[in-house]
Amino acid sequence: MKKFLLGTVALIAFAAPAAAADLAARPYKAPPAPIAVVYDWSGFYIGANGGWGSSHRCWNSIAPFAIAAEGCHDGDGGTVGGQIGYRWQASSWVFGLEAQGNWADFTGSNESLFFPGFANESRTDAFGLFTGQVGWAANNVLFYVKGGAAVTSDRYRIRDIPTGVIVATTGDDTRWGASVGAGLEFGFAPNWSAGIEYNHLFMQDRNYGFVTPAGVAFGADRISHDVDIVTARINYRFGGPGITRY
Repeated sequence: MKKFLLGTVALIAFAAPAAAADLAARPYKAPPAPIAVVYDWSGFYIGANGGWGSSHRCWNSIAPFAIAAEGCHDGDGGTVGGQIGYRWQASSWVFGLEAQGNWADFTGSNESLFFPGFANESRTDAFGLFTGQVGWAANNVLFYVKGGAAVTSDRYRIRDIPTGVIVATTGDDTRWGASVGAGLEFGFAPNWSAGIEYNHLFMQDRNYGFVTPAGVAFGADRISHDVDIVTARINYRFGGPGITRY
């Protein structure tokens, strides 16, 4: 029995260091690294927008009728429309191209300073923007600037104030100019984003001839025109992952 106990103790003493060595030899396995999520702004998108705009115009009567300043007015009103575009992202930089078309009701008037009793009226009932974008993305928040071409659909009229009768008009007119703007957009879902945008439209000065409803020449004016627009936007981006994980 004594020999058996001594043998058992010796076996345990020999096995203990071997087991400890086995435990020490096992490699340490670190826990998995946390997954980082990065929003991806690349891809085609389509969306809708709505907001408020204000057009500023100054009328100046020109030869052969009279050469004189007739005053200025603002045309304020609502606008609603849509946009379609494409963006591609390189690191934190985002580049894009976009086309936008809106219905509008920017209407205003003022009494002529040179022809008292007559009101000069203007209205913008639609506009379009064709712009490029350069932006900086902080994950799902995008700040961008934009610029390009702008086009407006306008109408100008002269109204007799005492009677309220329209005495002369230019008919519908399409005017081209330039646009600059900036926006802030937030990606709230993998393929959805919403934001706010400001645009200023520089529309070229243009000479207009006014005619009566009977087609008789009534006057001529050189009219300047620029527009400020603020809209809220929502976009849906097609295809591909809206977020990238690594």
